[in-house]
Amino acid sequence: MVLSGNRNSHGSSIFTKLKAIAVVSCALAGSVPGYAFQAPPQQTVSQGLPPAPAPNYTQPLFMRPGPEDYTKARGYWPNPIAPYRPITAPPASFLNSPRLPDLLKNGKIYLSLSDAIMLALENNFDIAIQRFNLNIADTEILRAHAGAGLLGVNSGLVTGTIGSTGTTVTGGGGPGGTSVASGGAGTGNGGLALTTNGGGPVPENMDPVLSGTVQLQRQNTAELNPLFYGTSELNQNTNTYNFAYNQGFISGTALNVTFNNSYTTSNSAFNTYSPALQTTFNAQVTQHLLQGFGWGVNGRFIVQAKNNRRIADSAFRSQLLYTINQVENIYWGLVSAYEDLQSRQRALEQSTRLLEDDKKSLEIGTLAPLDVVNANSQVETDKQGLITSQSNLEYQQLVMKQAIARTLEDPAIANAPVIPTDRVSLVETPEERESADDLVRLADANSPSIEQAILNLKNDEITLKGVKNGMLPTVDAYAFYGASALGGAQSPNCVDFFTSSGCAPGTYPSINYGNAFQNLFDSSSPNKGVGVQVNIPLRNRTAQAEQARSVLEYRQAQMRLQQLYVQTRMNVVNAQFALTNDRASVQSAMATRDYDRQSLESELKKLHLGASTTANVLQQQRTLATAENSVISATAKYAIDRASLSQILASTLDRYNISIADAVSGNVKQAPVIPGLEAAKPGQEVTVPGQQQNLQNQEANPNPHAEPPPAQPPLTQRPQ
Repeated sequence: MVLSGNRNSHGSSIFTKLKAIAVVSCALAGSVPGYAFQAPPQQTVSQGLPPAPAPNYTQPLFMRPGPEDYTKARGYWPNPIAPYRPITAPPASFLNSPRLPDLLKNGKIYLSLSDAIMLALENNFDIAIQRFNLNIADTEILRAHAGAGLLGVNSGLVTGTIGSTGTTVTGGGGPGGTSVASGGAGTGNGGLALTTNGGGPVPENMDPVLSGTVQLQRQNTAELNPLFYGTSELNQNTNTYNFAYNQGFISGTALNVTFNNSYTTSNSAFNTYSPALQTTFNAQVTQHLLQGFGWGVNGRFIVQAKNNRRIADSAFRSQLLYTINQVENIYWGLVSAYEDLQSRQRALEQSTRLLEDDKKSLEIGTLAPLDVVNANSQVETDKQGLITSQSNLEYQQLVMKQAIARTLEDPAIANAPVIPTDRVSLVETPEERESADDLVRLADANSPSIEQAILNLKNDEITLKGVKNGMLPTVDAYAFYGASALGGAQSPNCVDFFTSSGCAPGTYPSINYGNAFQNLFDSSSPNKGVGVQVNIPLRNRTAQAEQARSVLEYRQAQMRLQQLYVQTRMNVVNAQFALTNDRASVQSAMATRDYDRQSLESELKKLHLGASTTANVLQQQRTLATAENSVISATAKYAIDRASLSQILASTLDRYNISIADAVSGNVKQAPVIPGLEAAKPGQEVTVPGQQQNLQNQEANPNPHAEPPPAQPPLTQRPQ
């Protein structure tokens, strides 16, 4: 339905009609079934319980990996064609940071946990991939300012780093792709539906568009009726120069300006001007009055894009927490494999010495042959265990390298043994002494998943307003001003129909283009008017369904947020219990190991005095080996669970003094300070046979261009 008018008719009644239509449309909108749904107010999530603390949003906001700001559009100055040239991102680097080669000493990589975390922040592929999402989210803001819909940003975790999968201790993340995100414009996770995200009226295109058409046409047409044009062949040349300007505004306003020109020559007797100059101008402003009206509806994508950018910041922090925890798991898996190999070597040395003593006793006739066979069997068993432990250590070293390096093409790094220099301390952490309620409040405030869920709820509230507005009828008011003008020179083929002869010179005065252009704005040939266009869907079922669905999805997201609070409490309490149990397990395993070691020493003394047997000694050696393995596994589990609790509390970055800004840039300036560690005790360094052969080859054939490595201090003197 269109109502229009011009100034020469009932102009005063047009605005009365416009007001009446708006009132009727509002009344119809209020009577639409289902329109009574309102955007639910923000509620306290933990209703009936102590209110959860407000989230500590990730700081600093809007971090960028490089100097390029993808939220800013390119201007025309100083390069007029800059907005139309492609944007090139800096090439990805696949080289290791200089920090990794610096750790290579005497063909070995002496790696502390702090070094491992720094290298992961600089080189880990999962973090590097997640880093791109920050810039991708910036492009969404630029897109939203133009009035375009959002494409979405993945806020899930990147889990491509292979985790620790050793036989002694297991942990860390396994290989994979990227987890599905529930924040931003993701497709949903955990049963959430996000299909109405972005629903509602589409904003006007707020980027101005200038279009033009220049056409040169030459046309010769044979005519069946020469009397119609006064010639048997019509020759007409037309040059067209048309231009248009369109722009939308955040208020729901659209501006359309057209400026058309033509230059025509013709041999038709009925044309008074040849060449003829025709020019027209029209400017129209259209304003949405109901659907699509106002900044709140048309600017909602900008607000959502900024929320998504904050979600991307939070997702990057979540990625840091996850990857750092994974690196810690890998590191403690490496420590376990390293200590397990040391334990296996000690067990083999003990069984070998016992076998040699038994052979000597057999030679002098003080021992039965069966005891020698028993001792030899134990030696072979220990050799097999040693080989398995060597393979496990070599794999754990490889797992660690792929977590902290971008390339292993350098043979010196690929073949270098990794020697872990840190061990976990059993000093009680503050988290073990804190009450569970205090830890839960800390986790609720710092959790990235809760932060993202709350931001996602804010986006859902914006969607509710958009789809609510989309239920309204379309009522657009418009006003236009236009004019046309004619000019040119009198056609030589012009015919005066009153005299049936050619037009006398000067019958039609010549008008140049300048005068014709001036006539567009002097109201000599105006075209003015205002109007209202109304579009009322009579049943409006699609809009009803979309609006109802958006409310249901919002309620679903509220339920998911409450579930996150409950899950966080469960995870915190469970992690604290696990840490307490782990400490008790370590202390018990260490006491058992000390007892078994003393029992073995006592059994060996008895054997030398003839009061025991080889079988008893071998049994005690196996018991001690089992006890040492229990200590290694229990200690690693304690270290892993301690790191896991920090991840659940989302306090790892603050606790280790890690700067998010440094992690975003990929250049860590300050080494993390990790509490609860101690230097490894002095002992024999172990390497697998293949690595030992590589080290010997390097010593035999040193690089003549390389500088000699500095002397390596004892393990206990190395800086931690």
